[in-house]
Parts: sequence; structure tokens; C-alpha cells
Amino acid sequence: MITRQIYCKTLRKFSKQRSFTSENLHTYNNAYQLLDKNSQPNSVSIHRSMLDSIHKNLPFQALKIFKKNIQFDFFNSIDEVTIALALKSCCGDKLLGSQIHGFAITSGLYSFITVPNSLMNMYCKSGQFTHALCIFETLNDPDIVSWNTVLSGFQRSEEALNFALKMNSNGVVFDAVTYTTVLAFCSRIEEFLFGLQLHSCILKVGLDCEVFVGNALITMYSRWGCLLEAGRVFEEMQTTDLVSWNAIISGYTQAGIYGLEAISIFIEMVRRGIKLDHVSFTSAISACGHERNLEVGRQVHGLSIKRGYGKHVSVGNVLISTYSKCEIIEDAKLVFQNMLERNVVSWTTMISIDEENAVSFFNEMRYDEVDPNDVTFVGLIHAITIGDLVESGKTVHGFCIKSGFSLEPSVQNSFITMYAKFGSAEDSMKVFEELNYREIITWNALISGYAQNGLSQEAIITFFSALAESKPNQYTFGSVLSAIGAAEDISLKHGQMCHAQIMKLGFNSDPVVSSALLDMYAKRGDKSHPQSEEICRIADCLGSEMKFLRDSLVKDGDFKAPQEGSSNFVLIDFEM
Repeated sequence: MITRQIYCKTLRKFSKQRSFTSENLHTYNNAYQLLDKNSQPNSVSIHRSMLDSIHKNLPFQALKIFKKNIQFDFFNSIDEVTIALALKSCCGDKLLGSQIHGFAITSGLYSFITVPNSLMNMYCKSGQFTHALCIFETLNDPDIVSWNTVLSGFQRSEEALNFALKMNSNGVVFDAVTYTTVLAFCSRIEEFLFGLQLHSCILKVGLDCEVFVGNALITMYSRWGCLLEAGRVFEEMQTTDLVSWNAIISGYTQAGIYGLEAISIFIEMVRRGIKLDHVSFTSAISACGHERNLEVGRQVHGLSIKRGYGKHVSVGNVLISTYSKCEIIEDAKLVFQNMLERNVVSWTTMISIDEENAVSFFNEMRYDEVDPNDVTFVGLIHAITIGDLVESGKTVHGFCIKSGFSLEPSVQNSFITMYAKFGSAEDSMKVFEELNYREIITWNALISGYAQNGLSQEAIITFFSALAESKPNQYTFGSVLSAIGAAEDISLKHGQMCHAQIMKLGFNSDPVVSSALLDMYAKRGDKSHPQSEEICRIADCLGSEMKFLRDSLVKDGDFKAPQEGSSNFVLIDFEM
């Protein structure tokens, strides 16, 4: 009795902490009135009342019913299902969850497997996975729900897949929930073969008929870019739901090259009368943006308004992006102005597409108390760089330092480019030196900055330093070749050394690199380069827009025109 009084007292304390919530619950009396203060309710009525509250999304009302039974000593009416429903209503509240955990132990209900399973689920959802794992390890005979609950709580795919292997080695028979959970972790290309094996097992045991298993397979294949396989899974599904349709549309849209297929599937959804949601509209509008299909985009926009999703934040965000891709900036602004809710994506998109007003949008964003992220700053810094807004750039840099974003690699790369554009190579170097880890894009920004400011010697030194730490790409070579070509006081041997690296790494047929090579040799007037014929042939492959370089080189006598049949090099028409 003393133990019960202690827990009653604890729950009363919890109730006082949330008095503001309790005061708002007086309008929801239907479930509460099922329990008569003067008579002891049975467990069925308690379950029904709590479930009714949970289904109405009133978790605190369900907890109020649970607390009432404890306060009036109706312990005989509380069973393992009551505990499970109370834990389900915790909404990730760590304090309340631990209190119910203690009550489950003292009441003797912890021995029912439903209770530890519910506790593990609660701890997983509240971010206390280690607690869930501890409970699991104490179970003598965990059931499939126990295994699945822990499996779903992992954050890293490698750990989750190892746990799935442990399940298999312990003789646990996977059910549909297990397969669905494991498939969700097979998102990286490293898990490709594992995912294929899972699909094979699913077909073997006949679980491919389960809708949510099929949905998980579509999502998995879409993440890998295997859209043909994702489409095949979708077509072979005996039963589909809204999630199935949304998954295949989203997969096609995210691939970027299947926009027409995504639009066609959306049209089929409308034709069949399938109820659409904001995910359906978001994917369809995004597909229109990829295809630059303004006409269909407007039609989907109109339908979203008609169906009540026109002002949904995710729909609004993708509409802004789509109209900007179609170069209808005014319509994008209109969508933004009419949004009832704006998140960081909304503001960041506007900052990125309206460079002239980017600083104003950023100030409004801060006024609305929406926190920017690194993508916001990258877009803002780019706009400042384009607009030559030196003072604004310094102000934003200070704000980034203060808010902790100055250490983000993408933001630092943007500042390197910005200061280089402003003619301050020294400031670019300062930002560069603050980086703990330097990707090739960072080196490219610094090399390009030096080249733009006529500091060819520094650009070359930085280039060779980059070779020691990173693998260069076409833009690395493009920047350093530009610097060498512009500096007459720099020996052409540096350019020839770069050319050797280009040949070694296989960039000699890349359009960006070939263009830079032609430009460098043209400016430096190298008439005797042994690979002049090959360079000219590459120019011929780049299309008419690049041929003027080749023609000018031959005309000026810098290179010899290649003779027909002088090489086995196969030419491919390339449209720029």
C-alpha cells in the first residue's frame, strides 16, 4: 500500500507540472465520463476509453484516465494492456515513461511480454535506445515483437543489419514487419547485395503480397536509382495504397531523369480517383520542375488548391522551386507571399532564386524567428558575391561565426569564393586555413580565386599542394590552366606538367579541361607541342561552340591541323 501511495504521489506531481494541459482537457469528456467515480470500472471499459482518446489524438486524456484508476486504487482493473496504452500515450516523455516503468515493476505486470515490449518502444521513440537495449537483454524469451522493436530503434544501418543477422542466427523467423524495417536500412550502395537477398527471401516466403513490404521495396530500389526494378515491384503488387503510388512517383522524381514517368503516374492516380495528399502533389510538382513543364505544373498547382493542399508548406516550397526553374520568378514570389506557414526551406529557396533581394529575405527570415541552416548561408553568400556587396558579405561572415556556421565546409567554401571575387585573396586564404578537412571543392575555390586575381604563382603552388591531399577534378585543372595561360612570366613547363597529370588521370577528353588546354596553349603560343593534333581533335568533338578555338589556333600557326587518318581516335558528336 505504501508503494502505491508513493506512485500516486509521483503521478500527482507530474499532473501539476502539466496543469496547463489538464485545464484544456475539460472539453473532451466523452471518454472520461465512461468511468464513474463511485464504481470500479473493468479493464475493458478502461481500454476502450483510453483507445478512444488515443485515436482522437488526445494522449493526455488517455493518461488522465490511467491516473484516475491509480488514484482511486482501482488496481484490479489495470492489466498489461492498460500499461501498454499508457506507454503509447507518453509521446516520448522521458519522465512519465520512467514513472510508468516503475509502476509496471511494482504492480507485477512487467512479467507480461507486452509490457517490456511497450517499454522498449517508448524508450526508442524518446531517444533512449540504450534503455531499450538493456530491457531486451534481460528478456528470457523475447518474441518477434521484441526483436522488431529493438531493430527499429537503431540509428546506423550497419548496426541494424548486424542485429538482423543476429536474429537470423538465433532462429527468429522474419515477419513482414521485420523485412520492412530491415529494407529501410538498406539505403546505401554498400547494402545493395543485402537488399537483393532480402527481396529474394521475401519472394520465397510469399510476403511480397503485403502492401507495406512492397512499398519498402519500391523505396529501397528508388534510393539506389534502380527505377526499372522499383517500377517492376510496383506493377507486380496485387494491392496498392496511397503510400505505394507516392513511393514510385517520389522515386522517379528524385532520380531527376524520369520526370515524365512521374507525371504520367500522377495523372493515372487522378484518373483512378485515388485520394491524393501533400506528398503526391509535392512529387508531381517537383517532376514538372525537372521537366521545365510549366503548363502541367500550373494544372497540378490548380488541382492542389482545389483539393485543399495549395497552402501546405511542402507543396508551397516545391511550387516556388518549380516556378523558378521555369523562370517565372513573379509566380514563385506570389506563392511565397500566400503561404500560411514558411519554414527554413521556404526562405532558403527565395534567397537562392531572388539574388537581388536575398539580403532582405534573410533579414525578414530572422525577424520571423526562422533559424537558417548551412544551405541558407550558401545561397545568401552566393547572392552577395554576385551582387558585389562587400559590406554585407563581412556582416554575414560575422553572423556565421557567431551562430557557429562558419565551420561548415560548404559555408567556408562559399566565403573563399566570395572574398576572391571581392579581390581579397588574403581573406580567402584566412578562411582556407581555418578548415580542418579540405575537399577538392575547397582547393578549387582557392585556386580559382588566385587565378581571378592574377596571382598565377599562388594558384600553381596551391594546385600542386592540392595534388598531395586530394584527387583533382576537371574544375581544378580548368582553374590552374587559366592561371598559367594568363601569366606570361610563368614558365609553360608548368602547363605541360598539368597536361601530363591530365593525361594520367584521364581528363584529356573532358570538355572543361580540353577547353582550358586549348585556351592556355593559344595564349602562350606553343607551336611545337607534341600533342597538338590530339588537342585539336578533342576540340572537334566539343561541338561548334568550341571549334572557333581550334580554328584560331591553326590560323595563327600555333598548331598543325590534324591530317585525316593520322589517328585511330574515334570521334563522337557532342552537343554542348
